[in-house]
Amino acid sequence: MQDELSGLPQRAKDKHTENKKFFSRLKKKPPRHLDLQMQELHEEEFSRTDCLSCANCCKTTGPLFTNKDIERISKHLRLKPQQFIDQYLHIDEDNDYVLQEVPCAFLAPDNYCLIYDVRPKACSEFPHTNRKDFHKISRLTIKNVAICPAAFRIVEEMKKRLP
Repeated sequence: MQDELSGLPQRAKDKHTENKKFFSRLKKKPPRHLDLQMQELHEEEFSRTDCLSCANCCKTTGPLFTNKDIERISKHLRLKPQQFIDQYLHIDEDNDYVLQEVPCAFLAPDNYCLIYDVRPKACSEFPHTNRKDFHKISRLTIKNVAICPAAFRIVEEMKKRLP
């Protein structure tokens, strides 16, 4: 896994222009049943991908925290929402709550999430390859292929199936 992760950013960079063109075409004329096809690709890939052997998303990026996420997680940690914010979050340039630092403070050494049952929505949906109206999140997907090996493989398979 480590070899795959170390080469992933370069492979994603090499495919960037190709992926941009592909997603541009996809956005202009999304195929019928695209979301269903994406769900299938997502399920196929994640039936053979073990996120616990990777956790690159938790090690290299941080999710956005919604107010609902903050309420839920702070309650779980028995903190007041403001205490949780002060201890773990800051507001970024887009005025969103994000982690103060990465890797995520809730990532255990064995790659398990210490707040898995109450994790942010952005974490539970990552890498967003099975999201409804998939064609509308092309910029996010292009970003995620450089972070998540599974997302990279899903997009490569998608390009084969939807030429």
